[in-house]
Amino acid sequence: MNTTVVNTKFESEEKQYFIHPLKFLLWLMIVASVMLFAAFTSAYIVRRGEGNWFVFDLPQIFNYTTLAIFLSSVTIQSAYYFAKRDELNRLKYFLTVTLVLGILFVAGQWIGWKQLVAKNVHFVGNPSESFIYVITGLHLFHIIAAIIFLCVVLVKSLQLKVHKKNMLWMNLSTTFWHFVGVMWIYLYFFLLNNR
Repeated sequence: MNTTVVNTKFESEEKQYFIHPLKFLLWLMIVASVMLFAAFTSAYIVRRGEGNWFVFDLPQIFNYTTLAIFLSSVTIQSAYYFAKRDELNRLKYFLTVTLVLGILFVAGQWIGWKQLVAKNVHFVGNPSESFIYVITGLHLFHIIAAIIFLCVVLVKSLQLKVHKKNMLWMNLSTTFWHFVGVMWIYLYFFLLNNR
């Protein structure tokens, strides 16, 4: 069978979906991640209530990583806006800025962990110490996944495969990036207010 016929058939079938299967899968993953973070934050509160809880300050650099993740949400939304308008140079620029901010976030988290170790806050120790590493580490895993996803979209944009008639990957990446951004802001303020 001719591949052009197969591709056309797939594209025509694709338009019949109420929601694209990849979007549905992404939303399932987001819901599962929300439940996972809810479980960890609930366990944190329950365990803290049992006593024997070591109180320590969050690393100062977490303020800057929070700012970086907030700004990255602005830049990826700008990239989405320019993709819809077929302003491809601006799209690439804002995707690149988002990527840089994401990498700065990862570097900042790593520095934050080093600052915690310098304060004798270790992964193995008091439960409060373990929770900070588990919660921030789990979020860091999500950020790294979002960065990889963003790299795929950036490559597609360099190949001119992201534009107003082909927004699927841009849409998926933007949704996931906003999710990890909102999740970090929630976690940061949760940890800040529940020490």
